[in-house]
Amino acid sequence: MNYENILVATENNIATVTINRPTKLNALNKATIQELHFAFDSLEKNIEIKVIVLTGSGEKAFVAGADISEFANFSVTEGGQLAAQGQTLLFDFVENLKTPVIAAVNGFALGGGLELAMSCHFRIASENAKMGLPETSLGVIPGYGGTQRLPQLIGKGRAMEMIMTAGMMPADEAYRVGLVNHVVPQSELLDFCYGIATRIMKNSPVAIAHAIKAINANFEDGTNGYKTEIEAFGKCFGTNDFREGTTAFLEKRKADFTGN
Repeated sequence: MNYENILVATENNIATVTINRPTKLNALNKATIQELHFAFDSLEKNIEIKVIVLTGSGEKAFVAGADISEFANFSVTEGGQLAAQGQTLLFDFVENLKTPVIAAVNGFALGGGLELAMSCHFRIASENAKMGLPETSLGVIPGYGGTQRLPQLIGKGRAMEMIMTAGMMPADEAYRVGLVNHVVPQSELLDFCYGIATRIMKNSPVAIAHAIKAINANFEDGTNGYKTEIEAFGKCFGTNDFREGTTAFLEKRKADFTGN
């Protein structure tokens, strides 16, 4: 598929998805959300892709928010539909991908941008990154999962303050409270992410997919995360990767996982 708002590059079993609207600070609009859905869906189905890195073009922004001009005149019904469709198409979709997704947060990650970063499996930030959910300053609240994922990551009190004040959090504080895993110079951001991706790829893709599902289950209402873990653990015993991993360990060699 030819994309207008994103770039997709693949190398060494790693896909890099770049949101490419630099004149809009990579703001999310409907077209970009749709393109990201198609890109992630396609990459998920590509057995050659083991890890996905998501970033924004330029040096200023990962994603500086949603494109406000698209919904400034929406009705109550249209606003609800916007949130529901966005969560289904992109944010929940990314969170539940079997392929690990790393957010490389370069610069501003605000509103829908931070919500997108939080839907990824974890986040690496550049030193100049700033993160926030400023929606209350516009008379609205985060609608792409921000009120749910932010408290899960940094705690209820900090999330309440961040959302109520509409303030921005610098990279060092985001690291301190657990919103991002690492902070690195911007020039090193992608290479650092690729380094982690390379370490991930040494392990079983099928086991990683089960781990993602089990971890996510802990945050789903009405789902018993321990039960999900037990079921996923058992399923691993029926895979070629389990046989290869245990055999390689006993033979004192590196495992050659196939993802089956």
